Amino acid sequence: MADEIHETRAPDGTTHTTTIIDREPRRGGGLGFGLILLVLIAVAGFVAFQFLANEKTETGAITEAAQKVGDAAQDVGDAAQKAVE
Repeated sequence: MADEIHETRAPDGTTHTTTIIDREPRRGGGLGFGLILLVLIAVAGFVAFQFLANEKTETGAITEAAQKVGDAAQDVGDAAQKAVE
């Protein structure tokens, strides 16, 4: 960092002072970007787990319904077998 002070004197005797302050550029954007990225990953994970849980629930319900249909078909088959005897 280098600071420079320049004084300019006009012919009528007035002076004008200019100060130049040289600073390093800010590099704080990485933290904000990282935080946003972390939040996006967390939201994506939450959505993915919700989707998988819904798929598992749906698959379980379909399996249970198919089992009930199979049991009902078995009962109908047993009743038909008894009717023939």
